[in-house]
Order: sequence, then structure tokens, then C-alpha cells
Amino acid sequence: MRLMMTFKIPTEAGNKAGSQHAIGAAIEKLIEDTGAYDAYFYMKDGMRAGTIFFEEADQANLTRYNEPLMDSLGAQIDIMPVLNLDDLKRGLEGR
Repeated sequence: MRLMMTFKIPTEAGNKAGSQHAIGAAIEKLIEDTGAYDAYFYMKDGMRAGTIFFEEADQANLTRYNEPLMDSLGAQIDIMPVLNLDDLKRGLEGR
């Protein structure tokens, strides 16, 4: 299943992790672990934020991705299934 993970890193935790060069390492590990095929980084609500897109067949693996971000960066995380245009067209066939 195609998933979209968005995360926000609270400013204080982000500043601390940034001074220890931990943000880059945590994000690189997330991308490696998920096999993300697309990733974007930006500011949201005054916090460091990002969105990655990846495929995952086993929902149990989500804790493997979430826990390190929450533990090391205090990240707020949302994960949701997403469709690309081809998926949407297939889903709408016959409607």
C-alpha cells in the first residue's frame, strides 16, 4: 500500500537535535528504512516538517518508522494511505 507520512519536529527538540547533528541522521535512517521514493522538507506551523511517500505491505512495520522519530526528535507524525492518479482512475471505473 502506498503511504504518505508527514511529520513535524517541535522547535526546541529540533534545535537540540540540530546542534547535535541528529536531525539529518534520523531523516536519512527514516528514508533508508522505509525505502521512500519521494521526500519533501519544509516549515509548518513554525516547526521543521517533512513528507515522505513509501510503499508498505505490513502495517506492523509502521512502529519501526514512527518510534525513532518520536523518541529522538519528539516528532508529531501522521500516516495515511494515498492514491496516485492511476489508482484513482482504477477506483472510479464503473462509477
